[in-house]
Amino acid sequence: MIRSLRRKFSISAPRLSVRPHVPWYVRWAIVLPILALFGLLVWWAYNSGLEFAGFHRGQTEKELTELRERVHYLESENASQANQIAAYERQGQIEQASTQGIEAQLRSLNDENARLKEDLLFFQNLPLTGAREAELSIHRLKIEPDSLPGEYLCRMLLVQSVQQRGKAFQGNMQLVVNGEQDGRKVVLQFPQEDSPSDVAGYQLSFKYYQRVDKGFKLPPEMKVESVQVRVFEKGMQEPKVQQTVNLPS
Repeated sequence: MIRSLRRKFSISAPRLSVRPHVPWYVRWAIVLPILALFGLLVWWAYNSGLEFAGFHRGQTEKELTELRERVHYLESENASQANQIAAYERQGQIEQASTQGIEAQLRSLNDENARLKEDLLFFQNLPLTGAREAELSIHRLKIEPDSLPGEYLCRMLLVQSVQQRGKAFQGNMQLVVNGEQDGRKVVLQFPQEDSPSDVAGYQLSFKYYQRVDKGFKLPPEMKVESVQVRVFEKGMQEPKVQQTVNLPS
């Protein structure tokens, strides 16, 4: 114990240092600026290294901004071009449909013109054959397949004789189709009596002549052998005139 006291208070005792007390906020006030300065030095060194390597941040950000604006412009331009192309396609479809309609009208007018020429040629020859004509006659009778399977078109010209012209003919026509279906003979009649609208479509009324273009539909599997056209005067049970067309097998 005596030795311990001698060590503490003798010449060989350890030195005692006295330090002033520094509050914690003072320490942070000193440390934080040093850290900030160190961070700035690191950031400056990093940027200097990038610029030394050829990478300029400001220029790169500017180029990125320009590229984003360019992409946005191109997207807008692309959307505008797509809308314009769609409009051109719609316009092309409309023009194509219009062209097809005009072509169909031209074909119809050409067919009508050809029929009118045939009618004109026929009527020019009427005075030469008028004395031999019956009161009512069928001319240029044709039975032709239409566009769809089983559909047919009956074309003919009904003409009253010279003596009967000026007198109105009232009546109706009838088609009798003879054919074969499933190995059996079949006879079909048009118009069908149970369809008032069909019956009305076969009515006839004219003074001088009437061109007839009448379509009728048969079962697609039916094989047509012949078609007979009958023309009835109003109130008569027997046909006033009739004619048969045999179709090639």
